[in-house]
Amino acid sequence: MKKNKIKIKPLDLVLILIIIGIGIYIAYRLKVGLHYKWNWHVIPQYMWRYDEENNRWIPNLLMEGLFTTIRLSIWGTILAAIFGTLMGLFRVSKSLFYRLIGRSYVELIRNMPPLVLILIFYFFVSDQIMPALGVDDFIFSSSERTRQFVTIFFAPPAYLSAFISAVVSLAIFEGAYITEIIRSGIQSIERGQWEAASALGFSKLQQMRYVILPQAIQRILPPLAGQFISLIKDSAIVSVISIQELTFQGLELMAATYLTFEIWITITFLYLIITLTCSLAVSRLEIRLARHRA
Repeated sequence: MKKNKIKIKPLDLVLILIIIGIGIYIAYRLKVGLHYKWNWHVIPQYMWRYDEENNRWIPNLLMEGLFTTIRLSIWGTILAAIFGTLMGLFRVSKSLFYRLIGRSYVELIRNMPPLVLILIFYFFVSDQIMPALGVDDFIFSSSERTRQFVTIFFAPPAYLSAFISAVVSLAIFEGAYITEIIRSGIQSIERGQWEAASALGFSKLQQMRYVILPQAIQRILPPLAGQFISLIKDSAIVSVISIQELTFQGLELMAATYLTFEIWITITFLYLIITLTCSLAVSRLEIRLARHRA
């Protein structure tokens, strides 16, 4: 596979210079018009701090928020992929009952504001489901190692119920869009592929597993990547239920320090690091799938 060389045209240089000029002008207006005093040197201490007791550097507010955002995104992506795949298969099923379930899920969730969904799940899961299952009591009565495991992979025990409700609500909301991506990918496969698989004696499950899905995955990978990146950005909305993710930590830090622009510019770059990393990873995966297919 030949690598395409990146060519920078004169128009690209002009656009780059325009963007740089706009950035310089905005910084100038903040300095002169608002008399804003930049204070960048204090930002690193809100990302990492030195723990004298353990004699090592540990994450501070912004990095703790970033790690929480990553955990939210990972678990939300896994659950959203499960919901979306299952409902996507329901949407293309020959059973009217399954199709109605898939259609009802998509229409209900996609026409509901995500903030409303998050609040519903927060008050329902945190106040009803988690106490009924005894999850909080189990975590608080468990060993120190178990609590450390929960803190590293999920959230501190005190925020576990809110974290789970946030993950479930994000997964259900994003899963509705993934459902349509899965459905359109499966339906885009030519009818002849189904007929050829059937002629080889494959059952419906085998046709889907060995013939249809491998072809559909390559087609739906780009929109799926966009949806997963959207989930990372949408995770900021769970700050309304006091999940200490990146946006929540930024709000708390801004209220305490009044470093408005420094904090939000830093948070913007942290979000960009996550989303661009995901984009590059998906691009590499697309290339590998294309090579494998060739």
